[in-house]
Amino acid sequence: MTPVDTTSRRKALAMISAAAGTAVWPEAFAQAGKWPSKPIRIVVAYPPGGLTDAYARMYAEQLTSILGVSAFVDNKPGAGAMIGIDTVAKAPADGYTLLMTTSGTVWQNRVLYNKLPYNLDKDLTPIANFPSGPLVVGVSEKVPAKNILEFIEFAKANQTSMGTYAPGSYPHMVADQINRNHGSKILSIHYKGESPMWVDVASGQLQVAIGSYQAFNTVAGRGVRPIGVTGAYRSPKLPDVPTLVEQGMKDPLVALEGGLPLMAPSGTPEAVLKILSGVVVQGANTERAAKLRESFAIPNKPKNLTDTRKDWERDVPVWVKLAVDLGIKLD
Repeated sequence: MTPVDTTSRRKALAMISAAAGTAVWPEAFAQAGKWPSKPIRIVVAYPPGGLTDAYARMYAEQLTSILGVSAFVDNKPGAGAMIGIDTVAKAPADGYTLLMTTSGTVWQNRVLYNKLPYNLDKDLTPIANFPSGPLVVGVSEKVPAKNILEFIEFAKANQTSMGTYAPGSYPHMVADQINRNHGSKILSIHYKGESPMWVDVASGQLQVAIGSYQAFNTVAGRGVRPIGVTGAYRSPKLPDVPTLVEQGMKDPLVALEGGLPLMAPSGTPEAVLKILSGVVVQGANTERAAKLRESFAIPNKPKNLTDTRKDWERDVPVWVKLAVDLGIKLD
């Protein structure tokens, strides 16, 4: 792949500057020198399909279109996202290897595991946090519960399994918090991604799962129905389904919204991080991005690099404390 020519770089600079609404981009491009001059790899810590993969593929298209250099997705699922994370944590800090994963795997895993092959406090740095929107709590039609409180009573009286898309993921944390606070014994069953999880809810092998609207919608009305959504607001696609907070759950975790972090190895030049973030901000305003968010029922957009870092500093300690308080250990 040939380096981006001068005309393409000027066009990219103008577009990103307009999207970011800041005057720092000329300096960022100047500092970045000839970057990018070769393909950019986005490692996704999950299999194809699902929201993480969808965001990564859209971002790869945006990088290619805006920067004029090939960008591609490399799915490396397994070991609770550790394989993909480790790949990027040990990659050169040059902006050519990026990570897309779920927030729990880079926020809470630092306390959920006694030993990791990388240091989540030192080896990776955030570029953006793509919002996930409200997640859907869906139950098998064989479960009689019509809301979360009825489901908790069901789980206290019956053997119950919850599907999660990775050990230590948000659904895993919710199941554990419900067990501790309400005396149930929900068993977490971990999958490599959302699709097979929802299929097993539809078949009745699982009683409940929590995941993105788009993945849930593939089985909605075919053996699965929603009983609530997580976070502080209702899903635009399910306006009649109340949040778990509205239903009376006081467990702190159900009021929070995670996300899908885009990260780079620590030490990646600041100028490169600014360009990568600028593509995120510009790309969020495209029709393609709007359609993706609409498909997954996500009303909000990712933020710029400065605001992402502010949110990171504010939110990560909250999620880590919840994981510490629950006392879950995955190894």
